[in-house]
Amino acid sequence: MEDFKAQRRAGMIAIALAAPVAVALWIGLDQFLPPISGVAGLSARMLFCLRCWCVAVLFALAMGIEAVAHERLVSAAFDPLAGFATQRLRVNQQYLQNTLEQTVVFAAALFGLAAYCPTGAEMRAVVATTVVWVLARLAFWIGYHHSAAMRGIGAPGMALSLIVLVYVSARFGADIAGRVGAIAVVAVFIGFEAVLFWATRGGAGDARR
Repeated sequence: MEDFKAQRRAGMIAIALAAPVAVALWIGLDQFLPPISGVAGLSARMLFCLRCWCVAVLFALAMGIEAVAHERLVSAAFDPLAGFATQRLRVNQQYLQNTLEQTVVFAAALFGLAAYCPTGAEMRAVVATTVVWVLARLAFWIGYHHSAAMRGIGAPGMALSLIVLVYVSARFGADIAGRVGAIAVVAVFIGFEAVLFWATRGGAGDARR
């Protein structure tokens, strides 16, 4: 129990330290990158977004796949059914699974964001989101190899995807029902998060029982 508390405390500190860095980087890229050219139409913005997503998949997801594949080539883990796994392989597999899940959320957020960024200046947000998400994934990976708690330095990447996704959904809600629609979307999401916190508040106690 004490070990869990120590790990959770270390993880929260890692998140607290990484969050302002991620925010500063995103704002810096969004403000100081040159406006993206040739993205006046929706189809052009979607194509640009697809290119950003391809880069993100290459440097986050594909690299994880490669790491697991190379680990299997040089160890008894070559046969996945043998049950052999080094600590490094287990971490890489956890990273790969987590990144696969987060890539879906990131993709939806990124394409939705591009739909609501009609100018080249606004499309800098798509680039900023891509760069910060990829760096956060790599930070998560590196941190995980040090300890489970240190994977928290990559948490701002998932937070960024959720923030963008909520923003896009709120904009869509506004398109349908104005301000009420936007508020409803945000309220439902916040309500769901509140339910999760309430439902899991006694998790440590349940584990002791």
